[in-house]
Amino acid sequence: MAETPRTEPPTTATSSAGAAGMVRGAWTATFLAFAFMLLNFADKAALGFAGSALMRELGITPAEFGVLQSSFFWLFAVGALIVGALSTRISVRVLLPTLMGIWILTMVPLLFPVGFGLLLVCRVVLGFAEGPAYALATHVVHSWFPPEKRALPAGVISAGSSVGPLIAAPVLTLVIATWDWHAAFLVLIVAGLVWLVTWFLLSRPSPEEAVPSAPARAATDWRLLARQLRTPTILGVALLAFVGYWTTTLRVSWLPLYLEQGLGYDAISAGRLVTAPYAVAAVAAVGAGFLSNRMIAAGVSRRWARGGLSVAFVVSGGVSMYLFTAVPPGAAQMVLVACAFSLNSAAYGVALTIVSDLVRPGHRGAVLGCLVAFYSMAGVIAPLVLGFSIGDGADVTTGYGHGFAISALVIVVGGLLSLVLINPERDLDRLGEHGNGEVAPAWSSR
Repeated sequence: MAETPRTEPPTTATSSAGAAGMVRGAWTATFLAFAFMLLNFADKAALGFAGSALMRELGITPAEFGVLQSSFFWLFAVGALIVGALSTRISVRVLLPTLMGIWILTMVPLLFPVGFGLLLVCRVVLGFAEGPAYALATHVVHSWFPPEKRALPAGVISAGSSVGPLIAAPVLTLVIATWDWHAAFLVLIVAGLVWLVTWFLLSRPSPEEAVPSAPARAATDWRLLARQLRTPTILGVALLAFVGYWTTTLRVSWLPLYLEQGLGYDAISAGRLVTAPYAVAAVAAVGAGFLSNRMIAAGVSRRWARGGLSVAFVVSGGVSMYLFTAVPPGAAQMVLVACAFSLNSAAYGVALTIVSDLVRPGHRGAVLGCLVAFYSMAGVIAPLVLGFSIGDGADVTTGYGHGFAISALVIVVGGLLSLVLINPERDLDRLGEHGNGEVAPAWSSR
């Protein structure tokens, strides 16, 4: 009689090896998503670094260059919505490299002499493809980590948006000065191709993809998705992200000019000072994620460990924005400027972690895409508010002061109102077992 084969239980060593592999996979995915966001923001900033040389070569006016910069946001929200919806059907492991491929294709024409029209089309398409970038990068990371550990890797992703301009500024400026502005886009194309190869070599299915939960396997429930989007907590996160992005937009569009025109620094000094908020933002984003995870581990509710902490960073940045217009020029003012334009970045990763606490994995990309589409509208409004304030001021300095004071009020009031809405524990009870993404992957409890 043949002996029945026995199945040996997994040994401790085997379990430990599996857990270690999961940890490596999770942080590999985080590194790849970080690099993705770094290139995303380097692409955004490249046209600004090439501005003077590009305007001379194309013979365009400052107003036309402003149209080029603005065109990036024309389809930004549309891309976030469409690709976010696609993420309910298509794996993010396919969508992410697809977006990178589109970015690269939009930059290839810029290696050669181009006209204003073609450059405009390239920027519009790039904006469409970069609209969903942050939502998808966050989706990737959240799919690898259990709920209580998501804030730190989300902070690393958020830091990528600050590290990108920090690296791109000196590198691309040197490339442009040594060769020309076309060469800067060649550097970005090569970096994008390196990322693509690395992604295909190192990326792996996340635990959610390998062993999906029942809600993740189910077809998209659009009524449930709409219900999740209407929950007070999601609305609060959207409002908080909107006022946070208000600051991000001002940092990109007006901060360098404010340092020169409003505070009187020369171009070289302004160029150095403008990097300070990016450096502070990168550190603050990672620190906020670490602190949020520690608060969760200590038993603090998600309302305060995620929502309260995020609001504290955004509101502190708004207060700093008001104060730097009221103090005399000097070191104290520069500290306030750095805080005003960096603390909001610390809030993004922690705040968007709340989304994964509330929605099922299959809906996460769509909800995050909707949030990005909404808060990106601040990118259209904020520069106009400051621009009109400068134009209506008695002088340039006064105009900047009024504009930043109005912005500070919007940021502080919006941040405080969002805290009234954000309460993940309450809304988890409302959504019940049908809607939330609270159940961690099976491996996370090992």
